[in-house]
Amino acid sequence: MVASLFEHGAVRTTPAKAKEVRRFAEKLITIAREGSLHARRRVIALMGDRNMADKENQHELADQTVVQKLFDDIAPRYADRPGGYTRLIRLPERRIGDSGEQVLLQLVEQVAAGGEAGPVASRRKKRAAKRAEAVRASVQAQEAEAPAGEEPPAQAEGEPPAEEEASEAAEGGGGEDEAKQ
Repeated sequence: MVASLFEHGAVRTTPAKAKEVRRFAEKLITIAREGSLHARRRVIALMGDRNMADKENQHELADQTVVQKLFDDIAPRYADRPGGYTRLIRLPERRIGDSGEQVLLQLVEQVAAGGEAGPVASRRKKRAAKRAEAVRASVQAQEAEAPAGEEPPAQAEGEPPAEEEASEAAEGGGGEDEAKQ
């Protein structure tokens, strides 16, 4: 099952099997990160090696074996990651026959910093990034409106600065409004 995980990137199975396969797969990836001949032989001794089926023609074998894919493609992706190479996703469908719970065991997709895709950000992080970008854009717009040589217009002596007015309004302490009522 570990060979299928490395070949396809994901496997659908029961939670108990997935947890065992996860432990074994993470150990193999950690060994493969070394990249040495000794590490390759250790992986072959633990897992065995098999040829992969060609994606276009299922009746022919691919040029690459599972161990080659592990060492050439999978292990370099996780070179800087200290662990957690897989994830379990619970599936809503039950297995036909015994109604057993199913999970999807996946390899976590992570491309190096120079690659096209990075780790997927959570919704909260995306929103925070969007807010920060909006703040940066508004600050740049304000700086563009006021040239560097000019100072902001002077306030009259009796009027509080605009910042103080905003803070008083937020606190509910608008003195003029209370006097009118």
